[in-house]
Amino acid sequence: MHRHIVILALLLVMTACSAVIPGAVKPDADKPASASNPALIGKVRSGMPAIDSSTAIYELPVHEGVSYQDVVDSLKSVSEGKNFVNPANFPIGEHIQKRGVDPQGIKEVHSFCNLSLGTDIMLDHPEFLVFVPCRIAIYEKPDVNKKLKLFIALARPTFDLQSIKNPTLRAQKSAQELETILLEIMDKASRGDL
Repeated sequence: MHRHIVILALLLVMTACSAVIPGAVKPDADKPASASNPALIGKVRSGMPAIDSSTAIYELPVHEGVSYQDVVDSLKSVSEGKNFVNPANFPIGEHIQKRGVDPQGIKEVHSFCNLSLGTDIMLDHPEFLVFVPCRIAIYEKPDVNKKLKLFIALARPTFDLQSIKNPTLRAQKSAQELETILLEIMDKASRGDL
């Protein structure tokens, strides 16, 4: 009986240790990193909320005293300084209003493109074109006091890249860089910086 207990104890120790053997290869170590890997998502500047890697949306409240026009002017100025073009804007709130419905504040989408950053993704994965150009929304929604508050939000490129099967490391790094710069543009726009 004593011998069986010793053998059982050794088996338990060996099983427990096998999960923590230093230098052991993890089962997923040979798989390419995914866009949800924290090392391959955009990076936020100091003072910005952390990225929730489980969602495609990164949202920032616009700072008090910064108007809608300040945000739009900042987006235009800062994005041009980062070599982005703004090929289209969609005033969705205006279209809702034309249909006789109250849009409940500002609702619009601005598109941004920087081919020097996005080319690697599109060359490796042409199907990624369904996600371009990148989109930043400006909208109002009620705060806790039911007062309309202005927000700015990004459809995150690294999250979009998760829809691509086996994205290349080059595409992942490009999406990460693209997202990081767009997050910086958003941060400045939320402050009204030019």
